[in-house]
Amino acid sequence: MAEGEKIVTRIIEDEMKNAYIDYSMSVIVSRALPDVRDGLKPVHRRVLYGMSELGLASNRPYKKSARIVGEVLGKFHPHGDSAVYDTMVRMAQPWSLRYPLVDGQGNFGSIDGDNPAAMRYTEARLRKIAEELLADLEKNTVDFRLNFDDSLQEPTVLPAKVPNLLINGASGIAVGMATNMPPHNLVEVVNATKAYIDNTDIDIVGLMEYVKGPDFPTGATIYGVEGIQQAYATGKGRVVMRAKADIEIDSNDRERIIITEIPYQVNKATTIEKISHLVNEKRLEGISYVNDESDRQGMRIVVDLKRDANAQVVLNKLYQLTPLQSSFSINNVALVNGRPQTLNLKDMIRHFVDHRHEVVTRRTQYELEEAEKRAHILKGLLIALDNLDEVIALIRASQTADLARAGLIERFELSEMQAKAILDMRLQRLTGLEREKIENQFKDLMEKIDYYRAVLADVNMRMGIIKDELDEMIEKFGDERRTNITYSDGEIRIEDLIANEDMIVTITNQGYIKRTLATAYQAQGRGGTGFRGTGTKDSDFVEHLISTRTHNYMLFFTEMGKCFWLRVYQIPQGERTNRGRPIQNMINIDREDRVKAFITVESLDDQDFLNSHYIIMATRKGQVKKTLLRDYSRPRANGILAITINEGDELLEAKLTDGNSHIVIGTREGYAVRFEEEKVREMGRTAMGVRGITLQNDEDAVVGMLVVSDDQANILVVSEQGYGKQTSVEEYRVTNRGGKGVKTINVSDKIGKLVAVKKVENPEEEDLMIITKMGITIRMEVSGINVLGRNTQGVRLIKLKGGDEIASATIVVETEEEKTAVEGDEETPDTPETDTQDDTPDTDE
Repeated sequence: MAEGEKIVTRIIEDEMKNAYIDYSMSVIVSRALPDVRDGLKPVHRRVLYGMSELGLASNRPYKKSARIVGEVLGKFHPHGDSAVYDTMVRMAQPWSLRYPLVDGQGNFGSIDGDNPAAMRYTEARLRKIAEELLADLEKNTVDFRLNFDDSLQEPTVLPAKVPNLLINGASGIAVGMATNMPPHNLVEVVNATKAYIDNTDIDIVGLMEYVKGPDFPTGATIYGVEGIQQAYATGKGRVVMRAKADIEIDSNDRERIIITEIPYQVNKATTIEKISHLVNEKRLEGISYVNDESDRQGMRIVVDLKRDANAQVVLNKLYQLTPLQSSFSINNVALVNGRPQTLNLKDMIRHFVDHRHEVVTRRTQYELEEAEKRAHILKGLLIALDNLDEVIALIRASQTADLARAGLIERFELSEMQAKAILDMRLQRLTGLEREKIENQFKDLMEKIDYYRAVLADVNMRMGIIKDELDEMIEKFGDERRTNITYSDGEIRIEDLIANEDMIVTITNQGYIKRTLATAYQAQGRGGTGFRGTGTKDSDFVEHLISTRTHNYMLFFTEMGKCFWLRVYQIPQGERTNRGRPIQNMINIDREDRVKAFITVESLDDQDFLNSHYIIMATRKGQVKKTLLRDYSRPRANGILAITINEGDELLEAKLTDGNSHIVIGTREGYAVRFEEEKVREMGRTAMGVRGITLQNDEDAVVGMLVVSDDQANILVVSEQGYGKQTSVEEYRVTNRGGKGVKTINVSDKIGKLVAVKKVENPEEEDLMIITKMGITIRMEVSGINVLGRNTQGVRLIKLKGGDEIASATIVVETEEEKTAVEGDEETPDTPETDTQDDTPDTDE
């Protein structure tokens, strides 16, 4: 041991504790956590400051990334070059930062996880928004400190005109703590900041009226708001992100899922590999092919489905098993006065406003001092100009400049600075115009000095300046929100977010379904040619037209006798000419099955209603059955058995009743039977039912069933060739069920077979909507259709062209808006062709 040295005994636990504390504090303060004021970690701040020192403004040429990295390493950041370059690369990636701070040129990686090119190949410069973070740095707005070798000064924080911590977020792992802060929309954050300035007592709920939630650079959807609310209130929370996916139908009538946005920080290539791996392992069924069609225009991942696959089921499986649904754990930890703190939304906004207030105050103080210095010099120049001859004589008489300066100070009571300025003044400043210019400059400076002093004396003026600068940031960088926010199950009823509007639901013969606003169909005069109501294939036509409302429940009954449940708002909405989506992808019906009947119910939760109402069903061969509505109030995803169907028969109609109505059944041959509902006893779901009507022959079949409660209603019938009429229910006498019935329309070659039997209760408020097999739609007022006897052929309702025939007809309620609709679309109504001749006597049972 050398002379003078000695060994000091230390407990190793204490030594390790102290060393670890020093290390951890260094990591926390100098590496891993952002500053609450500018939202930057030291390395980010040094990269931006280094680029600023290199003159890499947004309007200047790019410089090699290696040059920038060398500048930062050599002057400010004594760590590895990869740390600096990786930091700069991330600040240039539009999928990493909501508002990128670096403008990169070259290969800066991709959302697929590709590595950026080496720093010697890429170039970079600052973006305009980064310049706003650095603005006024030279005006003593922030403190500076010595760099690692005490040779240079670097800023401890940037002035930051924009709340960068909120708009770009941050992530980092320190020692014993971590931060994970999501990005937000600049417009929302700035508006919330202005609201806080106007009312510092505003609470989190008030701020959330402006800041709806995180806004990720990759878009996607946030599923649920509970995690957002928790994070904004406590600083910690969890949000679920889902990819944005649409379901399309390709040219082969197969569905496919198109993914255009993925969750934040999810690797696209890895996600596609994950999907393919799950398909190969048979854990994800229904997918035939996955292809990445992304290009410069945007992201597009195409998931082709097998023909029998349910697109919505496959999409839900993708969310469940792949990163297409991911979570973002929010942990708002940032440095406040050098100490890590967990911050809520108001805390972050408050600290930013406090920082901006300090910046504006220091900037104003600096500008005041500079203005006062300049005014002081100009005042001296004006004194010299007022005594120009004497000043010139004094200078000429002086042996040296120092003597001249001393003479000016003594003679005119000037300061050292003023005397020096006079001696440095060029001869051209002695002209009259130059004197006037100096006087104007002095006047302007005095006005600025008064303004600066007023700002420093009034906190409201300083807050006004902050708000004005924030408005400027919105004008320069404000954009639309990219990430949608939807409510998850259990947070809010979805129907509370959907207007309860009148809807027309259409189902085609080949099983395509959609809903359309009822107001999209304008009323026409009877006999018009109609307008195209839906886009269908040549071999397809609309078979069902359902008048309902958005919030209602629909029970679908298939020809095989199964029942399925759906809400109207779950049906895809489209225009009149849209084709819709296959109903097999909305409910899990068999491929060979078809929806044949339906009922709409306002609610399935009212037990009194469920126990006092029935569903009456009729089959093509004339069977009827009555079952309590309660038995159909909770169908399973795969459906429930509604009625047992005999071989060769199929379910045709299902109607909701109160148990005290009359049933009217009409057949293709133009006959109808009316009997009391109580003639049909209540049965279970699996029963086959009893005979409702006896058909005329093997060609005959039931075309419709009505439920009537009194004799005030009319029965409206429509034939294949476009003829129809109304007949009072009174003309259909009540008989026993099972009979052959009485004639309801005179069937002939001219009018064709009967295709629809409908009930009319309020002719002045109801319209008849007809769709042909070619997809032509006409809507007419029921009040314009003649009321005729049972044994007539009716009047022409629609002109048919090219061998077209009536496919379907339904009654819809006329809205107030539609009452003023323009009648007629292409042609004027025809004169009704009325034929009341009775060719065939009534045939009772």
